[in-house]
Amino acid sequence: MTSDTPPRRIVPPPIVRARDDGAPARTSDVTRDVGVVIVAGGSGSRVGGEELKQFRWVTGKPALLHSVQAFMARPDVATVVVVLPKAYAADPPPWLFQCDVERLLVSVGGRERHESVYNGLEDMPEEVRVVVVHDAARPLVTDETIARVIDEARRGHGAVAALPVVDTLKRVDADGRITDTVDRSNLWRAQTPQAFPREMLERAHLAARNDRVGATDDAGLCERIGAEVVVVRGSERALKITEEADFARAEALSLLTD
Repeated sequence: MTSDTPPRRIVPPPIVRARDDGAPARTSDVTRDVGVVIVAGGSGSRVGGEELKQFRWVTGKPALLHSVQAFMARPDVATVVVVLPKAYAADPPPWLFQCDVERLLVSVGGRERHESVYNGLEDMPEEVRVVVVHDAARPLVTDETIARVIDEARRGHGAVAALPVVDTLKRVDADGRITDTVDRSNLWRAQTPQAFPREMLERAHLAARNDRVGATDDAGLCERIGAEVVVVRGSERALKITEEADFARAEALSLLTD
């Protein structure tokens, strides 16, 4: 850790054995072995304005807070690492501490997305066995989607929330002329959250760092080392906010119950 890096505080999560008396599990009976990296290190330049898009309000609260609270609502989550731009990591917005601060860590973002995720991975306590990566720009993540990716990661492979492509796809040249129509039958639109066995994700990131390559998502890094990654059903609510108009779209999508 360099001298200009904000300090990080790691609180080891409790590991509690499952009940064997047949009674329904309580929150305290769940093993907390899931770590979450929420990538919020981007500048949001396409949205414009001085305020970071992940800090702007959507459907009643800051976009980032939606995601943090969604993951902290799960009893199996041990730690949520929020990766912020360096200027904000030292002095996070006060509303972020509306969450369970015992499970909250703030890490410093890198120049590229994969560097930010790697920084978050380094801050995971050793008890974490499954790591979920989520983009703060997707504030309307549902618990159903989170559960699906975690369940698959517990089976030993990576999992990506995604939706099948339903539009006809055209490949075009530099002048905008259509060159052919792409078969969409096996194409899916990747979203986040994405979940992985911790060992798999760490191995994929180390290989990428050694080879000095990146990817637009963590599944791509795992695919690169030959690890098995599957898709699970995502949600239309999981819009990624990239432009100003997306805030209005998110407000509309928040009314969906898929």
